[in-house]
Amino acid sequence: MNYSVYCSSNECPLILMCILRLLASNDAQLQPNFYAKSCPKAEKTIQDYVQKHIPNAPSLAAALIRMHFHDCFVRGCDASVLLNSTSSTGNQTEKVGIPNQTLMRGFDFIDAVKKVVEAECPGVVSCADIVALVARDSIVVTGGPYWNVPTGRRDGRISNSSETTDIPAPFNNLSSLHTSFAKKGLDLKDLVLLSGAHTIGISHCSSFSTRLYNFTGTFGTQDPSLDSEYAANLKAKKYKSLNDNTTKVEMDPGSIRTFDLSYYKLLLKRRGLFQSDAALTTSTTTKSYVNQLVDGSLKEFYTEFAQAMEKMGRIEVKTGSAGEIRKHCAVVNS
Repeated sequence: MNYSVYCSSNECPLILMCILRLLASNDAQLQPNFYAKSCPKAEKTIQDYVQKHIPNAPSLAAALIRMHFHDCFVRGCDASVLLNSTSSTGNQTEKVGIPNQTLMRGFDFIDAVKKVVEAECPGVVSCADIVALVARDSIVVTGGPYWNVPTGRRDGRISNSSETTDIPAPFNNLSSLHTSFAKKGLDLKDLVLLSGAHTIGISHCSSFSTRLYNFTGTFGTQDPSLDSEYAANLKAKKYKSLNDNTTKVEMDPGSIRTFDLSYYKLLLKRRGLFQSDAALTTSTTTKSYVNQLVDGSLKEFYTEFAQAMEKMGRIEVKTGSAGEIRKHCAVVNS
């Protein structure tokens, strides 16, 4: 292919500059310690803040890793999940979408981290990178796995609540989950590994009550794949309604603050809380991955989980001159 450029002496410098800018934009990639020169203390500042505050509210770790996941599945990992709705335009953002309504404390935490980072280096570190780094650091400080977080993401300017339907839902079957993940370049093994984050945290009853009371669309029907004793224990929580958003249940009973293999062991006992959890045992491929994790070591799980998290963190990222670096994570720059 011939890339020769023919131009006058006056035109060439301008054309060459445009070509170089285009190449720089297209070639921009995430990289380790992206802020080494522009804000050398950025990652340490974030880590220190997380280490100081998360031990006082360890349940936040689950919300923060979920936020990173939800962000990446809508328009890529660009912090679009953090944007506030705007009354002037009537735009409803991802933040108010049903899947994200349980992340409020997480939004406040990210805003607090951003404020500290801005004090160190104004206008340099993206909210998208902060979300990715905080997710990792909060899991590590609560005793979970470490994974590499290459940085250089830029923040998106668009956020629509209607697009939160791209986020895999707790009532999805394996086919739906496979499709959602494949659209983002993730495979079935990534699905099984990333679902392992359900080993920590809690859920509202509305995310799984249909499995207990209305599985076939007729009230009183229960998901037959759910262990009967486990179902009875869930029903004993005294739910107020099918849409109960106040009662909370541990996703990995007895181990909600320990990042371990208990979640996968429960799946094999038909005690996965969500339909999407139970779905992992409905195909020979995914069930084989689950069995391999249960039969393996915690170290092996951590290694593979780390690889899946780094892969997820690269979904449709904006780099180079795309997007912007928001001054405040909840609003686009004016």
